[in-house]
Amino acid sequence: MADAPFFHDASGTVRFSVTVDGQDVNASIGREVLRYHYRTAENADPLATYGQHIDEFDAAVRRRLAAGSSAPIMLRENDLRAPA
Repeated sequence: MADAPFFHDASGTVRFSVTVDGQDVNASIGREVLRYHYRTAENADPLATYGQHIDEFDAAVRRRLAAGSSAPIMLRENDLRAPA
């Protein structure tokens, strides 16, 4: 079972895991990416924003893995856009 997501203050990222083919894949997304992509307030809780969009992040991690990336995956704003 994947670990619960948490905010890592030192790096400014939400860290989370996605289970893919029975394996937990560690991933993260930066506070700024969350803020700019979802247009949240500067003082918005990154973990709350993450919680509202979990399915999008899981899908983005899966796309990155399918494209050949290796873990850990650090999502960028570009990863959150739907593939063409």
